[in-house]
Amino acid sequence: MTAVKAYAAQNATTPLAPFIFERRDPLPTDVQIEILYCGVCHSDVHQVRNEWGGSIYPMVPGHEIVGRVTKVGGEVKNFTVGDLAGVGCFVDSCRTCPSCLANEEQYCDTGMVGTYNGRDKEGNPTYGGYSTRIVVDEKYCLHISEALPIEGVAPLLCAGITTYSPLRHWKIGKGHKVAVVGLGGLGHMAVKFAASFGADVTVLSTSKSKEQDALNLGAHHFAVTTDPETMKNLQGHFDFILSTISARHDYNPYLNLLTLNGTMVVVGVPPQPSVVNAFSLIGKRRSIAGSLIGGIKETQEMLDYCAENGIVSDVEVIKASEVNEAYERMLKGDVRYRFVIDIASLK
Repeated sequence: MTAVKAYAAQNATTPLAPFIFERRDPLPTDVQIEILYCGVCHSDVHQVRNEWGGSIYPMVPGHEIVGRVTKVGGEVKNFTVGDLAGVGCFVDSCRTCPSCLANEEQYCDTGMVGTYNGRDKEGNPTYGGYSTRIVVDEKYCLHISEALPIEGVAPLLCAGITTYSPLRHWKIGKGHKVAVVGLGGLGHMAVKFAASFGADVTVLSTSKSKEQDALNLGAHHFAVTTDPETMKNLQGHFDFILSTISARHDYNPYLNLLTLNGTMVVVGVPPQPSVVNAFSLIGKRRSIAGSLIGGIKETQEMLDYCAENGIVSDVEVIKASEVNEAYERMLKGDVRYRFVIDIASLK
């Protein structure tokens, strides 16, 4: 066992603070990673503050992890000391259910093991990337290209794959009219991917001030959703809508923007349920669906695509000691577009 420095929440109401815990030594199939950067995800706030229930304390958040391999177990085949490696939202799964066998471990029938705020197969709590080191089975590690700035790569492990996966699943590309609802950590990655895939991309936002950012990120159009005339003119316009908003909002106005057989996919997780009017769906045979991150194979595919096409997240790098302020700023939308912790600040 090795002592590891971290930032942790001791309960749902107090700020995150320095914390020391022990990581296991690498088992035969494990990879030990010295963490360099860890992204700050909106779900970190939800779980730290127990807004989804079931939070385990003390909690070390963080599931957008990039670092360098410093040790490998004797049976490891795909990683060597010195490699850049990443860890995303989960670190294990049952490995035998239909979902796992189909490389969709995020939908594991018995439940994936979260990188943090979960329990491993021995019942021990998992601790995430707001820490100096992590040890993970190589099956759940990802290869990171040396060609990209790794601080911008870290959020790809959640924000990136969360938006890449539904766009690929619904085969979005040339000829599709796509709307991205919200231009935050998830939304800005959705714009980059949808535009790269060849779709005609519109950002739907309540903030007119984000228009130039949206266009700079690759969007072709921008619409302010608080303008009734704009929303009226866009009814029946889009083939596909990706909703990235984590705050409480009404799905129905967006569903009405879908064309015949259009689909809206929800990837943001508001704290309260939303009511869907049946008439928003049945009139044009519309669909509303959800999507959760991606499996290891698809996440590696996404990382390789980003390396080939020069795609990274737009980030603001912070010290670990600034994470509580970052949470408050994130809740106010005051980040363009993802906070990333420089883990060297922990050492």
